[in-house]
Amino acid sequence: MDEKLLKPYDPKTTENRIYKLWEESGFFNPDNLPDDRKETFTIMMPPPNATGTLHMGHALFLTIEDIMIRYKRMRGFKTLWLPGTDHAAIATQSKVEKEIYKKEGKSRYDLGREELLKRIDEFVEKNKNIMTSQMRVMGASCDWSREAFTLDEKRNLAVNTIFKKMYDDGLIYRGNRIVNWDPKGQTTISDDEIVYEERNAKLYTFKYSKDFPISISTSRPETKIGDVAVAIHPDDKRYEQFVGKEYDVIFCGVPLHIKIIADKEVDPEFGTGALGVTPAHSIIDWEMADRHSLPRPQVINEYAKMSIGGENLLGKKTTEAREIIVSWLRSENLLEKEEEVKQNISTAERTGGIIEPLPKLQWFIDVNKPIKERDNKTLKDLMREPFEKEKIKIIPDYFSKTYFHWVENLRDWCISRQIWYGHRVPVWYRSTTLTAGKEEIYVGMKTPGNDNWKQDEDTLDTWFSSSLWTFSTLGWPEKTKDLETFHPTDVLETGYEILFFWVARMVLMSQYALGEIPFRKVFLHGTVRDIKGRKMSKSLNNGIDPLDIADKFGADAGRMALVVGTAPGTDSKISEDKIRGYKNFANKIWNITRFISDNVDENDFESSIQNKLTKEFYEIAEEITADMENYRFHLASEKIYQYVWHRFADEIIEESKKIIKNGGKKAEERKIALALIWAECLKILHPFMPFVTEEIWSMLPLKEKSLLMVEKWPS
Repeated sequence: MDEKLLKPYDPKTTENRIYKLWEESGFFNPDNLPDDRKETFTIMMPPPNATGTLHMGHALFLTIEDIMIRYKRMRGFKTLWLPGTDHAAIATQSKVEKEIYKKEGKSRYDLGREELLKRIDEFVEKNKNIMTSQMRVMGASCDWSREAFTLDEKRNLAVNTIFKKMYDDGLIYRGNRIVNWDPKGQTTISDDEIVYEERNAKLYTFKYSKDFPISISTSRPETKIGDVAVAIHPDDKRYEQFVGKEYDVIFCGVPLHIKIIADKEVDPEFGTGALGVTPAHSIIDWEMADRHSLPRPQVINEYAKMSIGGENLLGKKTTEAREIIVSWLRSENLLEKEEEVKQNISTAERTGGIIEPLPKLQWFIDVNKPIKERDNKTLKDLMREPFEKEKIKIIPDYFSKTYFHWVENLRDWCISRQIWYGHRVPVWYRSTTLTAGKEEIYVGMKTPGNDNWKQDEDTLDTWFSSSLWTFSTLGWPEKTKDLETFHPTDVLETGYEILFFWVARMVLMSQYALGEIPFRKVFLHGTVRDIKGRKMSKSLNNGIDPLDIADKFGADAGRMALVVGTAPGTDSKISEDKIRGYKNFANKIWNITRFISDNVDENDFESSIQNKLTKEFYEIAEEITADMENYRFHLASEKIYQYVWHRFADEIIEESKKIIKNGGKKAEERKIALALIWAECLKILHPFMPFVTEEIWSMLPLKEKSLLMVEKWPS
């Protein structure tokens, strides 16, 4: 018996040593795997934001992906799990700017672009090193030799290449369209960077003037000085006699010309059933303006202040202007009703600023333009077709309907951001006498020259670069061996909340750039919550640090606690009590090994036998294999746990003690069965609890053995 087994299992002294053993073996790299492996299995790690340390959500995806990759590696696949981190432009710059202001009282403009980027690079490099060390603690068996960063040199080449290609194909354009504007961060933001907060609000019902025929309802009276129309539903009989009529009114000192229009987007059940149309400050209203050829006067500026009106309004914050207008409505006896309502307010995730929909000159991707080289299909078509033809399957399948609904309603994608950190827009401008004051534009990798060319100040949306992740990490735009071997990838495992923002855009980019899908399956996990079902947050002080868990209970225990009972696409609860239960399971595995090592001879591991016990085990192993193949890891982990603890330890071993004590042929047969079953149990347990199983495997008296991570899966 190995002397280590005489002491209790200690994950602290084991896990770091075992991980070093794995790394030194080179088997994380598919090029170094034993045997001539032909069939590949590839996962691209969703790159965590380089803004801090890993949390339990990261621990969940690392565990699930590591289970997949270890299982396929043991099944004889040439496995690549490529790791990386995301520069997370807005989040990262915002965090660094806050720290600088807190310590030095300086803004980014005080530092200048070059100095700020230098500070951010230092911050990111430090965090990347912390995060990759945390991934190792969790047991992530990824190929560190191929590690990527969304803002490194190779990814920058890929981003610039795809931008130019899409621009040349007429898919990227610069236009004045309505966007999500963060007045606090002074940038556009994507839909996924919006946090909706339920707040108390007031719904006001009023008329523009005493002789105006229709009352409208709104929670933002300050925007009404930008109204150009009142829209009603075409089937609403109450107002049909007014459709097509036009009115001139003076609203709080501002002259308005209002046209009555009929549009199917109007909800006749909301308020009075009539909608004041403010095209410059509402996406829905902007689209109505397109359909009805309406003007789009902007009345709120980038700092959320009124940009038109008399002295009573001009320059006032929107909240101030609201009170001024409501007061005016009361004084003119135009305010008919004032109701307390609950309202979802759009706020910027990173700054907390209230989002203002504003028309801005930005760079967009046209999702509805036919592409010649893709059989005149649009980017929407390219996003939709692989799922319709089942080339890509979503696990769980019920998210498919949500995906299709999102694609159908997708608007042109705003890809420019008014920040300094990130992939800079690869566009240069210059004004010349030949162009009569108009700007010349050049799109390319580098400046076309030094004669007055100036690069666009904006950077690109983080999702633009991360949408290239499956193929930019494999060397694209070069035609590399990795790209030929490992793309399309097999599984994208990620949280259900970014199905649209990342998953859909990856499909878009891969279909467009390569003419092929980026992955064959999308495995969606849910949110890890506390024992009360609450989302973990600093304000609730209910977070669980995966590193603390590894230190206290061992990474294996944390991994099992995260995966057992956690079905795809569902939120899960975790607590220290649950994790402690799986630390006890690791101890049980250790104690089983001690018993077997004490009672089973070296030769027993080299023999084979077929009896009721081995047949029973292989039937269970077959069930577990089917679960693994069908991504039911929550069921597979539960079955191996139940078998090892309750069947093998509680029943078979207890029964074996008597049989072995009595000696004879039955005892010898039982010893062989125990040795065979236990060796196979360790293999099945390995993807879930890699550290303790690898340690035990090294102690088994097997004549021919490699590391457990490359042993063959039981069959």
